Amino acid sequence: MNNILTLCYLIGSVTFILGLKMLSNPASARKGNGIAAFGMIIAILGTIFLYKDEAGESLHNYGWILAGLLIGTIVGTLAAKKVKMTAMPEMVSLFNGMGGACAALISVVEFDHIYQANKMLGSPWFSDAVPLGHYIAIIAGAIIGSVSFAGSIIAWGKLSGKVNDFSFKGQHIINLVILAVVIAAAVYTYQSDTQVSNIPFFITVALALLYGVFFVLPIGGADMPVVISLLNSFTGVAAACGGFLYNNKVMLTGGILVGAAGTLLTILMCKAMNRSLKNVLIGSFGAKNAATGGEKTGSGGTYKEISLNDAATVMAYANKVIIVPGYGLAVAQAQHTCHELEKLLEEKGVEVKYAIHPVAGRMPGHMNVLLAEADVSYDKLMEMEDANDEFKSTDVVLILGANDVVNPAAKDDPSSPIYGMPILEVEQAKTVIVNKRSMKPGYAGIENELFFRPKTSMLFGDAKAALQKLIAEIKNL
Repeated sequence: MNNILTLCYLIGSVTFILGLKMLSNPASARKGNGIAAFGMIIAILGTIFLYKDEAGESLHNYGWILAGLLIGTIVGTLAAKKVKMTAMPEMVSLFNGMGGACAALISVVEFDHIYQANKMLGSPWFSDAVPLGHYIAIIAGAIIGSVSFAGSIIAWGKLSGKVNDFSFKGQHIINLVILAVVIAAAVYTYQSDTQVSNIPFFITVALALLYGVFFVLPIGGADMPVVISLLNSFTGVAAACGGFLYNNKVMLTGGILVGAAGTLLTILMCKAMNRSLKNVLIGSFGAKNAATGGEKTGSGGTYKEISLNDAATVMAYANKVIIVPGYGLAVAQAQHTCHELEKLLEEKGVEVKYAIHPVAGRMPGHMNVLLAEADVSYDKLMEMEDANDEFKSTDVVLILGANDVVNPAAKDDPSSPIYGMPILEVEQAKTVIVNKRSMKPGYAGIENELFFRPKTSMLFGDAKAALQKLIAEIKNL
């Protein structure tokens, strides 16, 4: 049986690696996700029905285990099917928090098991009966999982508008103090009297939860993609600790892959914003009290509007049109209408492509997922570097709800909080049409100078309604 279980874990580990590799390409991402899920199912079923401990005992309480799997499957399936594209980042953050909570609970259960056994044996010190390496895996899983859970819940609240940005003078110092106390309490737990060792342990977990809350609270909304990636890596590391605890190779492999992928994605997100991780965590860029530098509050100049007929004409007779999707497209759920516009323009001989900024939307890959739902061909999606090379030969750029990722202040205004951030250089195109609901600043709270430039025209209104009217106008030409 153990050999078969090892084979199940090997299959699971291989499918995780293959799935992660396939996720790097939009064309194969869905298939890769399915392959990884298949491997996870094999690993779970193998653990339930084939696992035996050192005494040869199988798992018990199959009713509870299967009930938990059934409830989780139903809840997860319904949530995934009903979630709107605008709420996808919140769901990802919430699910990631659940993963962190599970990892923390594994450590709590393992600690309690050892604690109860030591009390019965009468061991005077907790460290006498627990190897240091085993304890490090327990406490690391508990701390990192708790931070990930609490931080992800706050991130979910901020993304859904239920939690406001909150910071006060000296908060980062207080955070460091809390973290230091967490580490001190963790060390003290290992050296404490067995009979009362549970007290400092649960104090450690409680403070880790508090740290997770304070860790994310001051971070501004514009940095949420980076924070989600970082918390995702935390969850992976916490899960890997559980793999160490139970010598579960597939859990260890999965946790390491998630942790490494999340860390690399965090680094890439920071690079895309031209900021260090330290600056993201301490700088509070995007918080309501941080969007001051470079803001012009109405002094940007005069913007001009474009009529639907003029917009339809200039796009219908263009040679190349590049669409820049943003969160406004997701809010309006206009991805299908956008794809309809794309097909209509192509029927008229117009070349249509999409320019995707790495941090567009509210989470990494948000725009890719949005357009994939509308069956937009992956070949039409251009990354930022490729798009910037093509803007010079583009007749019209249509910006749908994107704001900060096309703001010229990132290149021109050293006092701007986003100065130095790589952007989509849409100004190089002959004509720029920006669809927005109003002239309000974007998610980072910074006024966009692009709106006042000579090549730019504003097309106000809900993205879906505006695109539907634009399609009707083009058909009437």
